Amino acid sequence: MGYRKLGRTSSQRKAMLRDLTTDLIINERIVTTEARAKEVRSLADKMITLGKRGDLHARRQAAAFVRNEIADVREENEVVVIETALQKLFADLAPRYTERQGGYTRILKTEPRRGDAAPMVILEFVK
Repeated sequence: MGYRKLGRTSSQRKAMLRDLTTDLIINERIVTTEARAKEVRSLADKMITLGKRGDLHARRQAAAFVRNEIADVREENEVVVIETALQKLFADLAPRYTERQGGYTRILKTEPRRGDAAPMVILEFVK
């Protein structure tokens, strides 16, 4: 089989992977288990590739997957600017990797989780 089931039904698995991918886009670094990180890595790389394409169809494909969450709130010239995860993907992350051909994420192993000793990792975007 080409993917990990992660002990969940298909709808639960898809929802979890969407959440983790959105959190990775917003925070640019997450701590999760090794198996989850390996699955999220491929999805995050696909989202960056869509962001690099940058056309309307790519934006709609990414919008169908990435959750509609607020990534950043800032004030510019007396105007409050709210940036969503999708806007951050296309405006900030994708231009960062225009020269890179793939491998936008990195997995760093950390100590096992206390309680069940699950192998934990840090999943982050390469700078």
